[in-house]
Amino acid sequence: MTFFIFLLACAAAATTGVMFKPGPWYEGLNKPGFTPPNWAFPVAWTIIYLLLAWAGYRLSLIPGSQTVLALWAAQIALNTLWTPVFFGAHQVLAAMVILVLLWLVVAAMVVLALQLDLVTGLILFPYLAWLCVAAALNFSILLKNRT
Repeated sequence: MTFFIFLLACAAAATTGVMFKPGPWYEGLNKPGFTPPNWAFPVAWTIIYLLLAWAGYRLSLIPGSQTVLALWAAQIALNTLWTPVFFGAHQVLAAMVILVLLWLVVAAMVVLALQLDLVTGLILFPYLAWLCVAAALNFSILLKNRT
């Protein structure tokens, strides 16, 4: 049952991607050459959200995991916030700030998770790696689209 609660939180975050689609505004931006193809985003996020739910569940079973679970809650809130700020409000700088905070929270979560359980820490690495790509993309869009 606990796994499904974490999965529900991830699904709620994922709905922002359905509600705030990239659309013509995003297509019209000057993007870097390393921009992943559009199909890669839902595939990557589906995998990441499943891994996040699994990691959250595993962490919930470990005594002394309160801090890392609090970071899990913080990251899902920041994750949920980024999409409407970037795709909905078109606030690329604000989205970059959110993404930096998200990266810091996830990095701390990975470090603490690795200390509690190696497998759970490793489960979270793809998320941190994808956030590096997302941050580089967001930053490049910020630089290439100054008005």
